[in-house]
Amino acid sequence: MDGTQEPDNGDVPRVGLFATCLVDAMRPSVGFAAAKLLQDAGCIVSVPKAQTCCGQPAWNAGDRADAAAIARQVVDTFGAFDYTVAPSGSCAAMLRIHYPALLADDPVWKGRADALAAKSWELVSFLTDICGVKSTGVHHDGVATYHDSCSGLRELGIAGQPRTLLAKVDGLTLREHDTADVCCGFGGTFCVKYTDIAAAMTDKKIDAIAATGAQTVLAGDLGCLMAIAGRARRRGIALRSRHVAEVLAGMADRPAIGEGE
Repeated sequence: MDGTQEPDNGDVPRVGLFATCLVDAMRPSVGFAAAKLLQDAGCIVSVPKAQTCCGQPAWNAGDRADAAAIARQVVDTFGAFDYTVAPSGSCAAMLRIHYPALLADDPVWKGRADALAAKSWELVSFLTDICGVKSTGVHHDGVATYHDSCSGLRELGIAGQPRTLLAKVDGLTLREHDTADVCCGFGGTFCVKYTDIAAAMTDKKIDAIAATGAQTVLAGDLGCLMAIAGRARRRGIALRSRHVAEVLAGMADRPAIGEGE
């Protein structure tokens, strides 16, 4: 996705939307849903054309030099905004937690990395904790369950925020499954290095979701949703996967992740 809405009021929060690589390449509708939610919350939203990856794949693979180079580019691109918001717990955690550690020994960039980290947020937590959003006023029929991504839950403490907003969606029934806080098996490069273990973890997740009777699984990280959707499809299990932003923005009228794409 690409585009910018220019600021026109200094009293309104200026938000730089960090769309993420997966959203940009695989599910742009999540980015548009995120932008709508932020604008509806009273923010001026910009999507910088210069943004790239957050650097997490390189960081997780031990490539510190490339991860640091990417981090500097992100800091430079988003530093002027009041907030940087990402529809991904893992990318938001990279900016908020790992950039300060990654650039801690760089006297030129350390302060800028710390400043960006302090104003970087995951989308739903930003809407609830900073903007004070209580409801998005949308309707969505169906029974769904929520999956907590590892980074969002463990690094950023995101758990109640999405459930609070989803509970106010008219027509939606939310049912918990007993592995909501367990890894889905994606884990970025983990699912590539340890395919059998990753598949077994995803299978356990899918079985727990199916036991609830939910037709849809919602989450705040596209990587998790793609892993669950792909594995469910290969097993012949009818399960829709959607990013929470699409439902909260009232933009869940397109095929679910992995359906007809």
